[in-house]
Amino acid sequence: MHLLERFIESPRACAYLPDQRASLDVRVMLEVTATEMDLLLERGWRRFGPVYFRPACASCSECVSLRVLADRFEATKSQRRAARACARLRRVVGPPRVDDDRLALYAKWHATRESTRGWEPNPQTRDRYEVEFAFPHPCAREAAFYDDDAGGRLVGLGLFDATPRALSAAFFFYDPEYASLSPGTANVVSLVREAQVTARPYVYLGYRVSGCPSLRYKASFRPHELLLDRPPTLDAPASWTVASHISA
Repeated sequence: MHLLERFIESPRACAYLPDQRASLDVRVMLEVTATEMDLLLERGWRRFGPVYFRPACASCSECVSLRVLADRFEATKSQRRAARACARLRRVVGPPRVDDDRLALYAKWHATRESTRGWEPNPQTRDRYEVEFAFPHPCAREAAFYDDDAGGRLVGLGLFDATPRALSAAFFFYDPEYASLSPGTANVVSLVREAQVTARPYVYLGYRVSGCPSLRYKASFRPHELLLDRPPTLDAPASWTVASHISA
C-alpha cells in the first residue's frame, strides 16, 4: 500500500451521540491490495474511496467494530421476512459505477432522510460519487437491486468490499417507496448468504453504537464478534470476542 497522508481529525460534534465529541484517524492510501484490506478490516478500519478511517475519540469508545460469523448466522423472523419480501428484486453484483439512475436514487433517498430524520442536505455530484463510492479498488463491489415488475427500475444500491476472508458492507441506499420491504435488512442477509457460498468467514457491518437508534440493527445479526481494541499497526494482533445476547 502507498500512504499519501495520515492525520487525526480535530474533535467535532458526533453524528451518532449528540453529547459526545468525535474524531477520526484518517489515512489516504493507494495501491491497497485485497489481503491488506483484510488486515485493515480486522483492525477496525473502514474505507470510502481512497480514504481509510477508524475512530480516534479521546473521551468515548462507543463505536465498536462488529463482524457477523457467516457460517453460524441464524436469521431472525424479521430478517427472514425481509429477505422473502425482497426476493422478487433482481440483485446484480459488479464493480461500482456512477450514472444518472444511481445519482437520482441517492438524491431521493437522502431527501427522505432530511425530512424524516432532520439530516442536513448532502447533494451528491457525479465527481463526488465517483471518488466516494466508485473509486477504482480491487475489493470494491456494488449490489444493485432492480424491480423488473416496474420496468427494471433501480430501487436499491449496496456498496461493499470483497476480500479473501470477508465481505464488508459500506453503504446502502434505496427508493423510499420500497421501505416497507426492509431492503436494508435484506441487503445484509444477502451479503451473509454470499459469504457462506464463497466460504468467507466474516461479514463486517462497520461500527455498533449502542446509544444510536439508527445503528442498533447491526447487533441483531447473530452471532457476531466485537473488536476489543484497535491495534496500532497491521502487524499487531487484533482481539475479537463473540458478543453475548445481552451485550449485543
